[in-house]
Amino acid sequence: MQRGFSMQNISNLEDYSGALYLRLSKEDDKKGGMNIADNSASIENQKALLEKYANEHHINIYDVYIDDGYSGTSFDRPAFQRMLSDIEDGKINMVLTKDMSRLGRNDHATLYYMECYFPEHGVRYISLLDGIDTGEDNYIDDIVPFKAIFNDYYAKDISKKITSVKRDKQKKGLFIGGKAPFGYKKSSTEKNTIVIDEPAAEIVREMFQLALEGNSCREIAVILNNRNVPTPAAYANINLSVKGPYSGKWSSERVTFMLKNEVYIGSMVQGRVQKVSYKSKKFRKLPKEQWTVVEHTHEPLIDKETFQKVNALIQSRNRTRSCTYDFLLKGMIFCHECGHPLGVMNRPLANGQKVLYFACRTYQRFTKNSACTCHCVKVEAVTKAVLEQVKKICQYYANLLDLDEITNEARKKLQDEKRKQGKDIDSSKKQLESIQLKIDKIYEDKLNGKIDEELFQRIYKKFKEEQSMLRNKISALESSADNISLDKQKVKELVTEFLNKKECDRALLVSLIHRIELTENKEVLIYFKYKELDVINRL
Repeated sequence: MQRGFSMQNISNLEDYSGALYLRLSKEDDKKGGMNIADNSASIENQKALLEKYANEHHINIYDVYIDDGYSGTSFDRPAFQRMLSDIEDGKINMVLTKDMSRLGRNDHATLYYMECYFPEHGVRYISLLDGIDTGEDNYIDDIVPFKAIFNDYYAKDISKKITSVKRDKQKKGLFIGGKAPFGYKKSSTEKNTIVIDEPAAEIVREMFQLALEGNSCREIAVILNNRNVPTPAAYANINLSVKGPYSGKWSSERVTFMLKNEVYIGSMVQGRVQKVSYKSKKFRKLPKEQWTVVEHTHEPLIDKETFQKVNALIQSRNRTRSCTYDFLLKGMIFCHECGHPLGVMNRPLANGQKVLYFACRTYQRFTKNSACTCHCVKVEAVTKAVLEQVKKICQYYANLLDLDEITNEARKKLQDEKRKQGKDIDSSKKQLESIQLKIDKIYEDKLNGKIDEELFQRIYKKFKEEQSMLRNKISALESSADNISLDKQKVKELVTEFLNKKECDRALLVSLIHRIELTENKEVLIYFKYKELDVINRL
């Protein structure tokens, strides 16, 4: 049952439990900073205005929720999310803001909260300067959608202006990034300028020299890893929330990217990505011809001739290694130990015949770092083993006249698995709530002066990364739970089709198999999409 209040049962303002919601984006702050006399958008002013109104009308203030430095186009704000949690827990039945734009500048989402979410949870919304009070009998909301659209348009206009300013700076060769490229650092005396960071610069110079001596990008990565040379992330003390076999190690992709980066010959390269929308946090990569490149903006680490020679060597290797291979198990087979997809390599035999082998990509990239093992097996041998096992399972299933026993066992296993996934999802959601409380706490510590801005940003970034990882985990678990299937008729059709086909195709295998894993002991593990087949496979 939904916990909450009903506005119809409350006649006096003093009987409400109110939330004062305050928001100030960086753009609003800058705008306010242009004219000190017009500082109406400030957090202090918003709070004073709302507290005055609440005191005059004897409204009980449950809590004050402050999102300082957050855009109104997104509702993924820590204090706003905490306020929603308190609403759903029945602690709040009134929300007050200075105006609608403080609630949000995304017209659709703002209207959703005003016209759907708040009424459904028995919450009365008051916007002081807009004269909006959803609890008044004579409240007319015809103008509200237009105000929401105007606020959304304002956010869009601000976004365009900021983008325009950034592009103008990029075209002038001014550095506007958060972190300087590896080998450089931000100048302490000149804004939007980078200067050489000598310890990192020596590593970059050595990488180019190793490439000139004929080492491939993969070999350079191995050399750097063997000497425990810090990666750009490690050097910058960036704490990666998602740990994997590649964490803290150089990869051939990272080396290639750096060796092809024109920043090292004194050219400022920016605008590689573009925001999908002013309402979204996602970015898309732009083609190279759309990048903004300005020459001679800073001191180079590498001369142009060396840079061109190295890139010619990289390009020559790309041409010789451009082969791709099609094979039946493509996209379905993974390394059992590290979990990454298996790669394929072509090895010629003594008689000149070329044979495809599976190999672990983690091992290929980090051979000498013991990240994984080779898993080198002929593609043909693994494919044959998979098809034989699938045929055996399908034949066994087809021979069963009475499927009740196997179906019951499958159903039991299905229920156990769903129960386990449900517990994992609940546990992850509790962790997510815990992190949100921690974010709110450090935010309060920042406002109270207990921690400085630098420490706050470092802790906040760590928590946000943990949040993102947990959300991805929850999404994956929920998706996996949805995909757990027990469909007797569908299984019969697929099994019959497989047994009747003279030659199996990829589409049929993908319909039957969820995942194939190859162990370092050359054992093939098959995970079916249908629990009836999975139960037989484990018998």
